[in-house]
Amino acid sequence: MKPKHIKKLLMSEIKEVANKPELYCFHPNSDFTRKRKLSMETVLTGIIGMGSGSLTNELIDLFHSSPDMPASSAFIQRRNKIKPEAFKAIFDGFSKGIMTEFSGEMPVFAVDGSDIQIATNPDAPESYFPGRSGQKGYNLLHLNALYEINHHIYADSVIQKRKDWNEHKALLEMIGRSPVPKALIIADRGYESYNNMAHIQEKGWHFLIRVKDGRGSIKGNLELPEQETFDMDINLKITRKQSNEVKELLKDKNHYRFLPTNANFDYLPAKSSYKDPASFYELHFRIVRLRISEDTYETVVTNLDKGQYPIGKLKLLYASRWGIETSFRDLKYTIGMLNFHSKKVMCIQQEIYAHLIMYNFAEMITSHVVIEKKQRKHTYKANFSVAAHMCRLFYRGKTTSPNLEAIIAKNLIPIRPDRHRERNIKAKVFRGFLYRIA
Repeated sequence: MKPKHIKKLLMSEIKEVANKPELYCFHPNSDFTRKRKLSMETVLTGIIGMGSGSLTNELIDLFHSSPDMPASSAFIQRRNKIKPEAFKAIFDGFSKGIMTEFSGEMPVFAVDGSDIQIATNPDAPESYFPGRSGQKGYNLLHLNALYEINHHIYADSVIQKRKDWNEHKALLEMIGRSPVPKALIIADRGYESYNNMAHIQEKGWHFLIRVKDGRGSIKGNLELPEQETFDMDINLKITRKQSNEVKELLKDKNHYRFLPTNANFDYLPAKSSYKDPASFYELHFRIVRLRISEDTYETVVTNLDKGQYPIGKLKLLYASRWGIETSFRDLKYTIGMLNFHSKKVMCIQQEIYAHLIMYNFAEMITSHVVIEKKQRKHTYKANFSVAAHMCRLFYRGKTTSPNLEAIIAKNLIPIRPDRHRERNIKAKVFRGFLYRIA
């Protein structure tokens, strides 16, 4: 898909949403009913194209430095009329459109979440955290995402208030509404759950989930070989009953598991009468012990076929999950998701979806740029920071497709495999351009 076709697809999704103010505006009978300079389409287009500049500077770019550009206050008033769902609809439509290009492949989704610090507001208890040891309080939102690893595309997302966040619930929501018939979910230890595995199994998908060590974990409840590495098939029957007959079965830990009523599991009744027969749910998976390095081992559960996905291939697959971590970094620092142009949670949600859209837009264009192969020490790839900047200019009509591709192809960085460095973890800081409360 060429850059102009990708842009055309995105613009068509924006136009489609803009033509339905009755669905995406707070007051459909009055919002955007008259023709004005700031139409709904213009506001949507402008927010999606926003970078890290102040609102005034972003509007100058949007209106090509015209002295007739609207004031920041007018833009704020217009954006306040639009629900965040409008941007979610554009994101969904655009993601679905670009994913069709890879319809012949089985998508490989990494799932993870990331905190997003927003403007401090102690009067918002659902997102506010009081500071400890004399530190200032802060507010957080939590972004949950499905990230297609092979093509570097965000396929779905759920934004939650940080105090109400539930990554398991978000994952099941994204799985449930996905139109993809077959897919692989790769997740870390935070997603270890019989309920998650059962939902993926019922969807007809595959899973590869890292599990914890110790008691109370999936691994800790099984009788496993005392070996450094192993690959063992498990056919587990899960029940919520503890009759005398069932208790005898539960002695076979590798085939039967009891779940108490306080454990989430959607495929068995939470309560049943004493007289009711025991209900079982069958869960089929492999539990695999992997050697990561000379003295490091990890355990994963998966329902991937053992013949097609031996231990070595599982190791490579799980390692690819790191792609979603680097994508969060690019999303925040390169695309600009650390910089918001409002204090309102509703407007911040607009911008989060807008940044996800722009990330997908930039990745799709960058992935189709031809990199000339030369005899070099390392393989080279496009510098995503430069590419994202050029893609934003292209989106705003400030450069042409040939110039876009030429500059991206010229600005490269080497791919250095197995490169390790200490993580430089810094305190979360909200950065915004809040010259007025938006």
